[in-house]
Amino acid sequence: MHIGLVGLGRMGDNMRARLRQKGIAVTGFDRNPAVTDVASLADLVTALPAPRTVWVMVPAGAVTAGVIAELHDLLESGDLVIDGGNSRFTDDFTHAELLATKGIDYVDAGVSGGVWGRDNGYGLMVGGSSTQVERVMPVFDALRPDGPRDEGFVHVGEVGAGHYAKMVHNGIEYALMQAYAEGYELLEARDDLIKDVPGTFKAWQRGTVVRSWLLELLVRALDEDADLSDIEGYVDDSGEGRWTVEEAIANAVPVPTISASIFARFVSRQEDSPAMKAVAALRNQFGGHAVKKAE
Repeated sequence: MHIGLVGLGRMGDNMRARLRQKGIAVTGFDRNPAVTDVASLADLVTALPAPRTVWVMVPAGAVTAGVIAELHDLLESGDLVIDGGNSRFTDDFTHAELLATKGIDYVDAGVSGGVWGRDNGYGLMVGGSSTQVERVMPVFDALRPDGPRDEGFVHVGEVGAGHYAKMVHNGIEYALMQAYAEGYELLEARDDLIKDVPGTFKAWQRGTVVRSWLLELLVRALDEDADLSDIEGYVDDSGEGRWTVEEAIANAVPVPTISASIFARFVSRQEDSPAMKAVAALRNQFGGHAVKKAE
């Protein structure tokens, strides 16, 4: 099987390598001449046998929309586009509708695995018709982790379902990371009692109910920088967490833990939080609690 892959950044380049290792021919295009296989998107389309399959792996939003629009002009009826980026599920409806005007099919794929996916495989959550998903199943099988298919791949439903599942996945990820982070801070706060914070997390990796791959990654980070002094406590968010909370509100589903993790990231971006100043002032006013004067 031969597919095109648009976007050869950290994820895309590793996906190209894994696909090739698994026997899938890949022609990749990226605007970075150091990594691209062809000079243009048009050249990529020309290089593929019909019916073509093109996997898009670029930043969500305007960039993805632009690539989809270009592919709409270049591809033909019977071709297939897969969006494997972190697009919002509502964008899938727009992309599928546009491509359908030329008889081009569309599948959305939520992809998890980060920079480790090349060796470990990627968790895949796919939306689209059964016919089109089955058509590119060799690609999904090559990308997913080795072992039973249903432990690394799911055909969630129709178009949009894959990215919806990935959105919820990332919302859960936000909350899990926040829980580990709060535990880390609490252990660090009791340095009179806890003498080995990295060792504590390392010990949790086996036999405990909080063991996970995220925990392993935190242990790895602490092995490299035991007190995390080399980084600032600024945390961005890429969209999925916010979308999860918005969907929860729209569907009246309580997600207090995920919501709290999003707001914690906002706090991380404030050098001196106005909200926390207000809390300190209120505590001082009603209870006479001491406040720390600004320098």
